[in-house]
Amino acid sequence: VVVERENSFLAGLGVASLRTQIVLVAVLTFFVWGFESLFQYLYGVEWRSLAQAMQHSLRTDTYQQVQTLEVSYFEDQSTGNLLTVLNDDVNQLERFLDNGANEIIQVSTTLVLIGITFFVVAPSIAWMSFLPIPFILWGSFRFQRSIQPRYADVRAAAGAISTLLSNNLSGMTTIKSFNAEDRENARLSIESGHYKAANEGAIRLSAAFSPLIRMVILTGFVATMIGGGFLTLSGELPVSLFSVMVFLTQRLLWPFTRLGETFDLYQRALASTNRVLDVLDTRPELISGETGLDRSEVEGEVTFKDVSFGYVEGFGVLKGLNFTLPARRTSAFVGATGAGKTTLVKMLLRFYDPDSGTVSLDGHPLPTLLTTDLRKALGVVGQDVFLFHGTVRENIAYGKPEATTAEIEQAARSAEAHGFIMELPQQYDTIVGERGQKLSGGQRQRISIARAVVTDPPVLVLDEATSAVDNETEAAIQRSLARIALDRTTVVIAHRLSTIRNADQIFVLEDGTIAETGTHEQLLSRDGIYASLWRVQTGSALTERP
Repeated sequence: VVVERENSFLAGLGVASLRTQIVLVAVLTFFVWGFESLFQYLYGVEWRSLAQAMQHSLRTDTYQQVQTLEVSYFEDQSTGNLLTVLNDDVNQLERFLDNGANEIIQVSTTLVLIGITFFVVAPSIAWMSFLPIPFILWGSFRFQRSIQPRYADVRAAAGAISTLLSNNLSGMTTIKSFNAEDRENARLSIESGHYKAANEGAIRLSAAFSPLIRMVILTGFVATMIGGGFLTLSGELPVSLFSVMVFLTQRLLWPFTRLGETFDLYQRALASTNRVLDVLDTRPELISGETGLDRSEVEGEVTFKDVSFGYVEGFGVLKGLNFTLPARRTSAFVGATGAGKTTLVKMLLRFYDPDSGTVSLDGHPLPTLLTTDLRKALGVVGQDVFLFHGTVRENIAYGKPEATTAEIEQAARSAEAHGFIMELPQQYDTIVGERGQKLSGGQRQRISIARAVVTDPPVLVLDEATSAVDNETEAAIQRSLARIALDRTTVVIAHRLSTIRNADQIFVLEDGTIAETGTHEQLLSRDGIYASLWRVQTGSALTERP
């Protein structure tokens, strides 16, 4: 308008007054920028909503996948590393979608639309503006290949830090007990140093990208300025068009300066996404069967037929076991540490499948049963009690969320837990703390027994269920277990022989095999392994010394 005046583009549309033309340009500018601001808000909301939706979906899908994996997977993985995958790595994708994906779309759109405008309006200088673009793209792909392994190292280092912190926070009592604070600080400093070094390597390469791209862009801008200027001076290019070309060159090339940050976000997200996809691509080794199991019809007969198993190939834990646990009876397993007692429980819960042989419930081989139905039929009290952060009520009802108050209290009474619960500050609504740390070991174990009892399982498995209680509490639990075991199959793994003296049958494990079988009185009369263990625990072995 200022240069062409009556010959301007707007004049050709019938707007004769120069002042009117300038006002019209100002109004159009106002609306264009206004709509730009509006759409910036809209795409910001939409992209961030998409990023949140993707983040939520990826995290829940990954966690759901993690829960389908067998116990052996978690024994080989660190908790801290899995936490990093489920939290920080998923968040990296969200950060890229917040900004990076939109930047790529905007740069692509700018390149296409302004490129078309260039070649239509001034084809003689258009090639000058596009000259840097191939170099920018080539440099970007080279940058990606170089930065990718560095960010993979960053994510691995982040996982190592998370693992250390998770272990240390869980074991803070042990750290303080052994005055190991300085040693653990040093360990964290080393791991954090590795993370810092990995990040610095990535940062040095990432920081160099944008300045280099800016210098390449500068060559295109300078070429347009010089080439277009010469054409304008010679009269081959109108002054007004030259000024527009200079402006459009900036509009075309300047967004490429943001590619450095965008590719940085992309590579961080890619390294994290690869870690998430590694988890998603992990296939469970133990596949659920398809045969349903009606819990109300479960009798509870358990059979081990020629069962052999080892956690590591060549090192057998169970060796050709053959036995049957009668339905609605109490069977107990005893033996020295490492004899394979807890492994039996893992076999029954189908945390592992035997290397050879078959484990059956009521004649159904476990691999043929729906895993969810199998575990609904089993109530388990482990030696390592885990309580969730929440109330006593919530922990007891964990296996049966719909349990009534009466059912919860009855289960607590059966486990001899109701008395101490009523003495807690908020009784059944008392928060137990993370892993139940506000309760004593015996209290946690009794709540764990109540949690198993409230589901009223046809098969009850007690793995060292009284290992953390005193003698008085043990006696109380014994009375309750006698009631609980009525009319259900009960499998007891015991270290204290006093807890299983009334069992219908006792199996003595030694080196992964059944060494002795019988009732308490029968095994004592044979004067074998069981009798020797009994004498040690009752103290009679001391009196027999010469």
